[in-house]
Amino acid sequence: MRFLVVLLIATIAVGGGFVVLVATDNVPFVSGSDSGGAPVEQAAAVDRFDERAAFAFLERQVELGPRPAGSEASRKLGDWLLGEVPRGRLQDVPGDLRNVIGEVPGSDAGRYVVVGAHYDTKDIPGFVGANDGAAGTAVVLELAQTLQPEEIGPTVFFVFFDGEESPAGTPDDEFAEEGLRGSKVAAQFLFEAEAMVNVDFVGEKGLVLPREESSDPELWRELRAAADRVGYADVFPSETQPPVIDDHTPFLEAGVPAIDLIDFDFGCFHQQCDDLSAVSPESLDAAGESLMELLREFDPRSG
Repeated sequence: MRFLVVLLIATIAVGGGFVVLVATDNVPFVSGSDSGGAPVEQAAAVDRFDERAAFAFLERQVELGPRPAGSEASRKLGDWLLGEVPRGRLQDVPGDLRNVIGEVPGSDAGRYVVVGAHYDTKDIPGFVGANDGAAGTAVVLELAQTLQPEEIGPTVFFVFFDGEESPAGTPDDEFAEEGLRGSKVAAQFLFEAEAMVNVDFVGEKGLVLPREESSDPELWRELRAAADRVGYADVFPSETQPPVIDDHTPFLEAGVPAIDLIDFDFGCFHQQCDDLSAVSPESLDAAGESLMELLREFDPRSG
């Protein structure tokens, strides 16, 4: 992902200012756990999301090796995604980068929501990003291939963001300006979305997804309710985690209710141990089934 610029926003009594903490590769922003948590357990019989297919998508990405934005491996992945998503098309991003956009048309013409994930990896030698990049991309792709037009009201645009990571050599405190390249472009064109869901760290074993504090509370409540209906309530606890600048941020800034699915407690953040040993199909299923239920059932105008 990014340098994970975590905004630990604390209101200061005098002046109403903000405290901003930048978490670097050398100073973890979580009390790091290892990546060997127990598999997520499903309590319900709902089985609309194919976690094995999603995990195969994840493995295909990891097999390409490191995939920094603009690299040959990243472009190869983008070309593959273009051929896999329904109604696939490209969107130009500065720096000769490309977003990949798919679409599942809904029954309610003129209304739409956005589900996105970044497909690039941090430019670190040997870093394959099984959780940080591949997991979110795999879940979004499987959703795009599974969701049917007759199941939804608003159209769903599935966006695979290029250039989420800032360019190599960018100082940590410049991430907000230099990173999120693909989502900044996408938000300029999809600013009338009724909701946006960013899918990021969702593959880690023992997945737990508290609400990231900048995420829209009402949309997150809808997601937790959807997770409860499909048996994954424990994956979405009532607690919150500090806000993170991520690919949902440009949409929030454009006035779109947006949420970020990210498991903060990931001990292999931007480390080579973020490989296949760190992730599980069960975690992909927890995110995928919950999002499938959300997209099938919720109406952004009904809250």
